[in-house]
Amino acid sequence: MGEVVQMHFTTVDYVIFALLLVASTGIGLFYAFSGGRQRTTQEFLMADRSMSCLPVSLSLLATFQSAVAILGAPSEVYTFGTQYWFLGCSYFLGLLIPAHVFIPVFYRLRLSSAYEYLELRFNKTVRICGTVTFIFQMVIYMGVVLYAPALALNAVTGFDLWGAVLAMGLVSTLYTALGGLKAVIWTDVFQTVVMFAGQTAVIVVGASQAGGMGEVWRKAVNGSRIAGLDLNPDPLERHTFWTLGVGGVFLMLALYGVNQAQVQRYLSSRTEKEAIMSCYVVFPCQQIVLCLGCLMGLVMFARYGEDSPLDKGYVQTNDQMVLYFVMDVFRDLPGLPGLFVACLFSGALSTISSAFNSLATVTMEDLIKPYFPNMTEAKATLLSKGLALVYGLVCLAMAYIASRMGSVLQAAFSIFGMVGGPLLGVFCLGMFFPWANPTGAVVGLVAGLAMAFWIGIGSFVMRMSGPTPLPPLNATALPLFDNMTTSLMTTLVTAKPRPMGVEALYSLSYLWYSAHNSTTVVVVGLIVSLLTGPMKEKELTPGTVFPVLGTLLFFLPERYREKLCCITPLAQKPKENTQPYQMATKDSNGAALCKEDTVTEDKEMESDRALTEDEDLEARVVPSYQLTAHTVQETAM
Repeated sequence: MGEVVQMHFTTVDYVIFALLLVASTGIGLFYAFSGGRQRTTQEFLMADRSMSCLPVSLSLLATFQSAVAILGAPSEVYTFGTQYWFLGCSYFLGLLIPAHVFIPVFYRLRLSSAYEYLELRFNKTVRICGTVTFIFQMVIYMGVVLYAPALALNAVTGFDLWGAVLAMGLVSTLYTALGGLKAVIWTDVFQTVVMFAGQTAVIVVGASQAGGMGEVWRKAVNGSRIAGLDLNPDPLERHTFWTLGVGGVFLMLALYGVNQAQVQRYLSSRTEKEAIMSCYVVFPCQQIVLCLGCLMGLVMFARYGEDSPLDKGYVQTNDQMVLYFVMDVFRDLPGLPGLFVACLFSGALSTISSAFNSLATVTMEDLIKPYFPNMTEAKATLLSKGLALVYGLVCLAMAYIASRMGSVLQAAFSIFGMVGGPLLGVFCLGMFFPWANPTGAVVGLVAGLAMAFWIGIGSFVMRMSGPTPLPPLNATALPLFDNMTTSLMTTLVTAKPRPMGVEALYSLSYLWYSAHNSTTVVVVGLIVSLLTGPMKEKELTPGTVFPVLGTLLFFLPERYREKLCCITPLAQKPKENTQPYQMATKDSNGAALCKEDTVTEDKEMESDRALTEDEDLEARVVPSYQLTAHTVQETAM
């Protein structure tokens, strides 16, 4: 190929791109001025708990199917081959466990914030620790997600870098602050459709220019880009079947099980059954998205072969390569580059708007409401909108900081692994181990975070101070690295000795971060809990423990199981408690049973105000549940 000048947008491309922003803002304004007009926190933050399965599932998909993945996956496949596709194996367990473990627990407790669970299960300190950790995680991630597409766009098309960042940041802030969760979910649906359209167009046109899909496949096979099943158990290898299929499960659990942005969507569903169904619908959609990313990488390889635009100096990083390829393929087709950029920005918009909304929710529910219990509904709603706005501006600041970070896909995943892992650990500790106590939870979380940052920062320092400027292949597991292609070539020329001791820990594949750090939290939490006096069954809030341990430890003598709080599944007390926990003996229509129980027991609660300490705790949770039960009935009518 000859020298290629920087490719520019035509007017049609700009129009298509502008239409995306206008349509997204329009959906936000529609929900701001229709329905309940976002006058209550219940509507603004929880969409009145009235959403059906399809919009919720597409929103779940869009939230973490960001521009990061749209740019990252094809360049990953182009450079290293289709090994990355095995991440799809982790989606199975990564969505099945949230559907049948996390959703039933959260939904029946009628929470607004996932971190309310931590207070019900442990205490307020654990809740605050969880909330602060989550805010830190999402604020950093937002910056990466906003900056990545803008940077690539700027490098390839000359589109103004900070103009693109500001356009995205302000549009998403506007519709999130005005339209609440309903607007966020419906814009996600629209943006998911745009994302599918953009990626499909690139694959179809690119493959036809390369001589059809058969030719694309033949070139990929000849270029050794079709990866077989790599069963190497070495956790230092960047991508193997075990790293992607097992390590990926923990990453998926951190995303789809306990991340507030996703939990909020489950909780906005009309019924528990719809929330679970939305998880099932996400599964095939995730697989399609993954296949589209891999196919795009293969079409890129068919076009450029080993002679990548990166080597030729047309682009500086892998993240820009996909956009260069798109502009190259669509060179004579005005409007289509605009469609792909709209697809890219849809990914970014859906992710950051979800982040703003979930951050506003946790700040409101966990950090403000507990200390200002008498705040009026109008004031609380106004404050929630203000928080969404503030987080929008914080996100723009973080985008500037992200401009100092390395390769996008791994940076974002590493942050989720580093911070999401310990959070997943705390929820697992509370949900599966009845004897875990608040001290254990806090110490475990701190130990998990310390471990996460030790590995994360240690690996970065090791790479910087290493004798060679380029890392070996297994060291590209680091959160921050620059040039995958060059590092691959280096490895082929000089095979590095296997790292030992602490260096081996620093070389851990980024997909194991989540598993390693959540396990650290659980192990440390359990040891500390046993040393400081495990929780007794009567101290636990009913329904906060998923009764899996009693079943697993059936072989232990009864007195030992009693000591470990496993003697009776806590969920089998629907008659004594006003809260409907029936996890151990759940019917297929469990959700409907729950509602009837709660409404009939409403009158008993009125007359029974002299309650024990346990029932007092429940009294805090039940009113919102009843309110929702009525809302659900009204919606159904």
